Amino acid sequence: MKTAIASLACILAFDAGAAITVRDDDGNPVTLQKPARRIIAMAPHVTEMLFAAGGGQHIIGTVSYSDFPEAAKRLPHIGSNQQIDMERVIAMRPDLIVVWRHGSSGRQMEQLRALGIPMFHSEPRKLDDIPGSLGRLGKLMGTENVANGAAAALRQSLAQLAGRYANRAPVRMFYQVWDKPLYTLNGAHIVSDAVRLCGGENIFGKMKVTAPVVSIEAVLEQDPEAIISTAERSETDGGVNLWKPFGSMAAVRRDNLFRIDGNLLNRSGPRMIEGTAVLCEKLELARQHRKDPS
Repeated sequence: MKTAIASLACILAFDAGAAITVRDDDGNPVTLQKPARRIIAMAPHVTEMLFAAGGGQHIIGTVSYSDFPEAAKRLPHIGSNQQIDMERVIAMRPDLIVVWRHGSSGRQMEQLRALGIPMFHSEPRKLDDIPGSLGRLGKLMGTENVANGAAAALRQSLAQLAGRYANRAPVRMFYQVWDKPLYTLNGAHIVSDAVRLCGGENIFGKMKVTAPVVSIEAVLEQDPEAIISTAERSETDGGVNLWKPFGSMAAVRRDNLFRIDGNLLNRSGPRMIEGTAVLCEKLELARQHRKDPS
């Protein structure tokens, strides 16, 4: 009897040890009985995260605009982050769904939750959350070595940026996500964490809405020293040329109208660290223009 009990205890201990538990970005526990091998990525930044964490081969479905890295373009689409094909999701038999709660509809989230499939909510709120999420996703996939290495490299890059731009003179700036309609991001958004690291000051940082629509007049009234506009296609200017007729604005007078690839900054994945470095360079250029307006 004692031998049987001891054997049972060993089996239970083995089973308990096989389970993998992490907390997602909302602090909710996510438990898998074995490493995930069939994953659906519900946002472009999630797809990038999974590849960076060493699990690209385990992604069986993505949503529209999941186009990085190159291999992601060949993955099946199940719809958009706002509207997916639920029947196809069920037929794919995923063992993990990584969702972007902020970008998904509440109804769709409830439908996914009702399937009983483990869900990891990906919502980095600070730049340092990105390597943290990378490591936890790696643990869920059993690719810790790759994920932890990538996370360490990202943390090192962040530390270097913080050291280089600490105590730099602040630059009041307008972050333009899009021009039609004209909208920006407030201080709670992860982009503003990048702005702060670079020594920037978001002129609409105190607004309560995460992605508020603003007017041209409101921007002119704030008179930013620099305007950062984002575009996801290289052939567009991201709407930054909208401001050129307003010659009295400081950003125009000092030639501080900058365009940055929106894929680097508006997606809270690993490439956002690279995008932050570009943002820091633009704001440093704006500081130089104080000395040499030409």
